[in-house]
Order: sequence, then C-alpha cells, then structure tokens
Amino acid sequence: MPVPLRRAAGALALVALPLAGCSTAGPAPGPDHPTAAQTTRHGLRLPAANAVFDYQIGGPYPPADDVTVVSRDRTAPPAPGRYTICYVNAFQAQPGADARQWWQRHHPALLLRDRDGEPAIDEDWDEPLLDISTPAKRTALMGVVGPWIDGCAKAGFDAVEPDNLDSYERSHDLLTKDDARAFAALLTRRAHDRGLAAAQKNTSDLLPERRRTGFDFAVTEECARYQECSDYAETYDDRVFDIEYRRPDFDTACHTWGDRLSFTLRDRNVSRPGEHGYVRRAC
Repeated sequence: MPVPLRRAAGALALVALPLAGCSTAGPAPGPDHPTAAQTTRHGLRLPAANAVFDYQIGGPYPPADDVTVVSRDRTAPPAPGRYTICYVNAFQAQPGADARQWWQRHHPALLLRDRDGEPAIDEDWDEPLLDISTPAKRTALMGVVGPWIDGCAKAGFDAVEPDNLDSYERSHDLLTKDDARAFAALLTRRAHDRGLAAAQKNTSDLLPERRRTGFDFAVTEECARYQECSDYAETYDDRVFDIEYRRPDFDTACHTWGDRLSFTLRDRNVSRPGEHGYVRRAC
C-alpha cells in the first residue's frame, strides 16, 4: 500500500495547482458546518465533525473567519478562538543537520540504528527514525517527547497530533506495528493526563487498534487519494480532518465526503499567505 505523503516545510518542490472555481474560504458556517467543538470523551474536548479546517504546520497565520479547527506546530501559539491541534513529530527527528546533531549529542541511544550501526533515515524527508523497539526505549523517549506534549497543554492547545506513527513502515523491518501501537498508547495517555485529545495521524493499518492506541479523532493526509476516508470516518465517527495536496483528489473528496468530513487543499510545503506557492482551500 502506498504511504501517504507527509508535510515537511521546504522538503519538496512546489507543484502548481489550478485553483479556479473554488472559494478560498470554504462553505459558510451553518448546520452542515459546525463552528465549535462538540462532545466530550473522558472529559476531553473533541473537535466537531465537518468543521472548516486549516493546516498551518508550516507557519502560523490568521485563519479565515469560517475556520474553527487549526493545526499548528508545537513551537507556534494556538489560534485564538479556534480548536487548535498541536503538531509534534513524535516518531522521528526533525529534518536537517541541527536536529540530527541534537539527538546525537543528547540522546544517541534513542536513534534507531541499522544493522551497520548507522542511524536509520526516512530518506524522503531526511528524518532519523527514533528507536521505539523496546519498552525501555519507549519509556526513555517519553522523557523527551512527553515534555513537548506538556508544552502543548501549557500553551493552551486543545489536542495533540503525534506525527510519523507509520515510521515502522520505513524502518526496513527494524520496527514493528506493535512497537508503534505501544508508543502511541504512551503518547495518548500523556496527552489525556494533560487534558488534551489525541489525533491519529495517518496509518490506516492501525485503525483496528484504536482501543489500544487511545486516539480520539484523526488528522490524515490524502485519504481521498488513497481511498481511505471511509475507514477513518467509520472509526472516528466522521471526526476526520484531511489534507489533500492535489486538486483532483480534493475535488473528489469534497464531492464524495464534503458533507461529513473536513477537507483542506494545501501546497506540499504548507506555506503561509504571501509565500510563493501558497495554496489553501476548504470544503
């Protein structure tokens, strides 16, 4: 099964997308497009299904008036007055030499090593994989990633989005699905203990494990492209916030699921308004 493409700022060349005939703001708020979080589960606030969504992990900017759910990087502030999801790269290091050197300097034993002892790298994004292969390693990693989740709560975010749940698929069999499930359960427990909901990020293969992972809703990339939207919708009662990067896939998503799920069309670099290649549409 093809792996959904993820966002990493600056990692891919921009692809020009034809945008004529689609509103930048998306549908107006109304009964079919709720404007506030609804329902609580174990005392946690969950985002409303079919809310207008903006994916801003490439850098924060003022959301459009109709946007009620926003995802931002953990280093950015929450969006005032919106349900804001905190993006945390929990299963891999950030791309670039600085991040790699930080892990090598402070936590070298927590980087996944290949059979030659070299860091295992997600080559598409130049991100070293973190070693979640044993209970001891997972516990040690929570000493690093856990405080990031704590920071999301202290900053006032409503939920956390731990990225790269699917890193085991790029580990050349050094990691397993069970490793990912076990670490996900630690992450969601930490989030819930801090009053945050937790979003499953991609990885439809783990949908049957929802009770064990503890996720509350889903943030997905290209579920329309890979024909996975129905699986996420069934698992999470339509609380699915999807990013499409190709206009035809976005149009298909809106036509098929637009009255139930939240879709946004973004450029692959997740740029900010005014930057070259910026794209954002919603339905």
